[in-house]
Amino acid sequence: MSKVDVKIEGMYQEVLKRNPGETEFHQAVLEVLECLGPVVVKHPEYLERKIIERICEPERQIIFRVPWQDDNGIVHINRGFRVEFNSSLGPYKGGLRFHPSVYLGIVKFLGFEQIFKNSLTGLPIGGGKGGSDFDPKGKSDDEVMRFCQSFMTELYRHLGEHTDVPAGDIGVGGREIGYMFGQYKRITNRYEPGVLTGKGLTWGGSLVRTEATGYGATYFVSEMLKARKDSFEGKTCLVSGSGNVAIYTIEKIHQLGGKCVACSDSNGVIYHEKGLDLDLIKRLKEVERRRISDYVATHKDAKYIAGGNIWDIPCHVAMPSATQNEINGKDAATLVKNGCIAVGEGANMPTTPEGVKIFLEAKISYGPGKAANAGGVATSALEMQQNAGRDSWSFEYTEKKLEDIMINIHRNCFETAEEYGAPGNYVLGANICGFIKVANAMVAHGII
Repeated sequence: MSKVDVKIEGMYQEVLKRNPGETEFHQAVLEVLECLGPVVVKHPEYLERKIIERICEPERQIIFRVPWQDDNGIVHINRGFRVEFNSSLGPYKGGLRFHPSVYLGIVKFLGFEQIFKNSLTGLPIGGGKGGSDFDPKGKSDDEVMRFCQSFMTELYRHLGEHTDVPAGDIGVGGREIGYMFGQYKRITNRYEPGVLTGKGLTWGGSLVRTEATGYGATYFVSEMLKARKDSFEGKTCLVSGSGNVAIYTIEKIHQLGGKCVACSDSNGVIYHEKGLDLDLIKRLKEVERRRISDYVATHKDAKYIAGGNIWDIPCHVAMPSATQNEINGKDAATLVKNGCIAVGEGANMPTTPEGVKIFLEAKISYGPGKAANAGGVATSALEMQQNAGRDSWSFEYTEKKLEDIMINIHRNCFETAEEYGAPGNYVLGANICGFIKVANAMVAHGII
């Protein structure tokens, strides 16, 4: 081990010591730190200014109680979080996740990833994340409203278009954003559309925001395929999940000439060899809020695999778009063995370290989440621009800006990987490219 590697390992051990039990956060930090050896050799000022140690410590961590009452008059207590991780490039920006699995370690992992993802977009936004262990599934609209109002009653004091601008994530869609925005407006007596993104189109939202993460991830994979002198045309694809990111990933794959044959939810997998019926999936998930298993009632030639593993199905392109650590080492080996040539992460950190290692060793095109799924937050920043200018852009204009951002992210990651002696390694390229921009801003701002 070199002296630099020893120093970086010491920093990682300090992260473990200071943040016990937060395994997802540990994993996210390690993935970045493992790439930084050649960077600090080239930029020793980062070590002198303790940039890595500072970037691993959130600027602010907010934890609060969220009491609410259900339709039967029973009081429930949930926990709310907002981790304002790094504001070197702009106001904190990152989604809110409502899911029973949410705890501080999940929020910190997502916020840490968000720092570098937001940096890669080239837009002036810092990194943050938040959420609650509240589960909106099975709740009435009134119950969700009461929870969101209670959640925002505490969170509002930490937000502002120049301070912290949350958006949606798992469990937080247009309904939840609407209820939170209404409570923010009620408490502050200000109509401040730039304080939340993912809003409804009639009250400050942006076209393409719904589609952005899925479209952006597909554009990124398209660029990776172009770098291999290839394209989506004729490719068989798998997309895990069946929520917002998965649906619009499937849509853009079909538009670019690929064929998506499988998607999933937490209960199982739908496999339709001739290609998924996207209109049916949209109706089931977006309109009727039903399980993906109901797909086979309409398409008798499709197969529903209860508890199945989508990664066992042969494909050319895999796009994990559900949740963290859904592809393990065994899954990655199966994908490679079955002829997969590209993986683009629509979810945040959906591949375990063992899986990432297998993809990199196999020399397939592997796009990590902080690069591949940056389209969502990029379009949120475009929504902020429209709000600031009291403007509203067309779908075509906004989508073209999104496509250009994703092309630039790919180019920067690709060129950075080559510059640091690892051509084709998008993990190294994304981590170094995202880190350097934030580090330089932190140096410029002094020790704060």
